[in-house]
Amino acid sequence: MPEITLSLPVALGLMAIILIIGAGVVFAILRGTGRVVEPTPTATITPSPTAGASPTATLTPSPLPSFTPLPPIEYTVKENEYCSTIAYFFNVSIQSIVLLNNLPADCGTLYVGQKLLIPQPTPTASPMPTSTLSEIEATEEACEKFSYTVTENDTLSSISLNYNISIQALKDYNGLTSDIVYQGQILIIPLCKRNPTPGPTPTATLPPPYPAPNLLLPADGSVFQAGNETITLQWAAVGTLRENEAYAVSIDDVTAASGRKIVEYVTDTKFIVPSSFRPTEDKPHIIRWWVQPVRQTGTTSDGQPIWQSAGAVSIQRVFSWWGTNLATPTP
Repeated sequence: MPEITLSLPVALGLMAIILIIGAGVVFAILRGTGRVVEPTPTATITPSPTAGASPTATLTPSPLPSFTPLPPIEYTVKENEYCSTIAYFFNVSIQSIVLLNNLPADCGTLYVGQKLLIPQPTPTASPMPTSTLSEIEATEEACEKFSYTVTENDTLSSISLNYNISIQALKDYNGLTSDIVYQGQILIIPLCKRNPTPGPTPTATLPPPYPAPNLLLPADGSVFQAGNETITLQWAAVGTLRENEAYAVSIDDVTAASGRKIVEYVTDTKFIVPSSFRPTEDKPHIIRWWVQPVRQTGTTSDGQPIWQSAGAVSIQRVFSWWGTNLATPTP
């Protein structure tokens, strides 16, 4: 037979191949008989929690309580009441009264004895107290405000011009849905909402409104009978009036069927009722009078001054005045 000579590396390589083939054949035979043992997976040890440490509990916030709307209150309109005064009394908006009662937008159709449904505000959960006010709350808290009573000749425009506050700011602060205001209506005047003074040179802003004058004489309910008697109305000064300011003295003959009334503007704190205003009948007339600070804001085309309110209206007093034909009674 021929002799085959192999080098050592080749011989080693052939032996390795033969061993691999042989091992493969043996593995296949053992696996077919089910005697091959699969390796056991190594258990992964999970570290136990440290003693003393407790698992963290997840807290679920409880839902806020729900509130059932309260039924509206039935209210009967009284004399000299308006939507604004009723809304102010019940602490609700004028708009809510208008919507609930299907009233006109200006709410100007109220009459004495009318039944209104007044909505009750829905209770809300009180917020948690905070140590500091929000920016909006701080601004509102710092805003200087006062209550103003609308007089006979007032309009929302004149009040806006008088206090240099926009009409929209007055409507927002008072819940107004129109520009209509009524005599006796109470408005909140936010002085912090005054318009900036235009121009490079700042001018003096209007002073806060004057308080109501305190009436002095004659005493309420006084009687004047003498035909030549002079009636002098007197009141206490509300402060030092400016050059364009005065007192508006209103005198009204309540008894007269024609409704006689005069309004005079004086800078003094007294006014003599003109003798021409004395009743001509032989019976007493009830005369009512009151005083209010006013400010001139311009002039009419014929040069007459235009007066606007500059403060609160005084209380009203009355006195009785007999006609000129009545003889002076003998004591």
